[in-house]
Amino acid sequence: MNSDDTLAAIEARLWQAPHDEKLLENYQQRFRDLEQLNDAPRHNFIIVIPVADRPQHLEACLGSTLKLCEAFGYGGQENGCYGKVAVLIADDSKESHNIKRHRVIATDYHQRGLTTHYFGQAEQLAQLDKLDTETRAQLRPILGNIPSDKFFHKGASMMRNIAYLKLNEMVADSDNTLLYFIDSDQEFQVKVQTRDGERNLYAINYFYHLNKIFNDTDATILTGKVVGDPPVSPSVMAANFLDDVSAFLGEIAEHAAADGCSFHDTATQNSDDAAYHDMADLFGFKKKEQAFHYPCDIRGAHDHATCFADFACKLNRFFDGEHPTRKSYYEHLPLAKTITPARTIYTGNYCFRAEALRYFIPFATLKLRMAGPVLGRIIKAEIGDKFVSANLPMLHKRTVDEIGQSEFRPGINREQQHVELSGEFERQFFGDVMLFAMAQLTAQGYPTATLSDEQIKGTVQEIETQMLRHYTLKHQQIGEKLTALKALFDDRNQWWQQSDALTESRIRFSHFIANMTANFGDDANGYQQIHATEHRAQRQQQIVTAIASYRHDRERWEAVLAANAA
Repeated sequence: MNSDDTLAAIEARLWQAPHDEKLLENYQQRFRDLEQLNDAPRHNFIIVIPVADRPQHLEACLGSTLKLCEAFGYGGQENGCYGKVAVLIADDSKESHNIKRHRVIATDYHQRGLTTHYFGQAEQLAQLDKLDTETRAQLRPILGNIPSDKFFHKGASMMRNIAYLKLNEMVADSDNTLLYFIDSDQEFQVKVQTRDGERNLYAINYFYHLNKIFNDTDATILTGKVVGDPPVSPSVMAANFLDDVSAFLGEIAEHAAADGCSFHDTATQNSDDAAYHDMADLFGFKKKEQAFHYPCDIRGAHDHATCFADFACKLNRFFDGEHPTRKSYYEHLPLAKTITPARTIYTGNYCFRAEALRYFIPFATLKLRMAGPVLGRIIKAEIGDKFVSANLPMLHKRTVDEIGQSEFRPGINREQQHVELSGEFERQFFGDVMLFAMAQLTAQGYPTATLSDEQIKGTVQEIETQMLRHYTLKHQQIGEKLTALKALFDDRNQWWQQSDALTESRIRFSHFIANMTANFGDDANGYQQIHATEHRAQRQQQIVTAIASYRHDRERWEAVLAANAA
């Protein structure tokens, strides 16, 4: 039996019993032994982590990267350093104390054997200073034009594009380096369900599998997904979450507060088919009408009052993107069977050959959401089956346990207990307009074919009308669901309204309902923005202009890459 067959056999046993720690260690040890024996060529990896004011997330992400190296030993060690893996931290932070912490964290992991390069504001500005004034002006749609004294929170897309310039220099003419972008709130683990409940496991040798795929196929770009917390905005999860919260209250109301918790005997539903998305049907997924049950994760004997209080603690994490009832879990399949043509890039988990640096994140200065799906449509139109996806998800953690929320998220404002999502909501709506317009335009031959401004504008207007109709309908449904939830929660006959011990939990529920009403109710700022005729016209013109200029932007970008790599 050769090494691949042995690994496949151990892997098959592992996923029959993912709770077996000895079997997992045996699997990891087999890979470490293989690295000692195998002198076959290995790709080098540069992992890029864009980060903005998230030191705790960054610490966990780098810790996970080092743990992955230690668990599987990819490329082996030399002088205590993992020579085939390096990290580039692209820092877009505003707060000086976070910048300092990011630098310290980078230095710490470098000293621990994980080659780590810090790419902060000074380094980014120095990178841009290598461009002459005319070139910098030509690349403004890609790199922005932000003054040096405000060179922070530029947005993930602009930050990635600036990092592309740095990477272009780092790889030069190398054909043996893979560039791997991940998000700072992710880890190299997978979330699984075992007989003992949820577990996060270092059970995938990402570097080994990516190396094999890029050696054995002509793939240029590969994208994975995430497990754990959903990768989408709360602005497109409100309706289904309200369904689940109402279902939880309706079910727990049927039991006495002091009865033993009954939320442990429900089979966990996997939301990997985008069940967390209110408009999943627009993306080709079958729409799920039923509510998802809440799986209580409290260990040991406890009653319904305790379960209620724990659920209340999780409610407001929704505004940071957590979804307590619709998490996704890893489902194992032999990796080769999961490699399929792709159409969407998940920008928190994609790996590519250096030649694909020509595909900068488009329309970065518009700061719209859905940048990855938009880029994916362009790439698919140009390279077809060389753009693939595979079952190599990473663990996504939206919040930090110590503070119960994300450290920083653009487009979200907090003031005491009030959460304002309108900025993110607006970027989501027009990001959807951009995405579905791009899907139609690429079907017409874009970007290779030259389309008139009238064709582009007509498509964007048509899609905007459709999206406004979808969002308006969803708004009406959310209003009805909110009314029903509030009536159920406020019912004075329910035991949670009669318990002094649950006062704090009732306050948490009330804050949740108030924030849902503020962000998705009749007077919500986000809906007012997307219905404002003047604002829509302005955004529409920005989108049309950006799409029309993309080919010229690409030509200038590719010329700069060629000159800088020379």
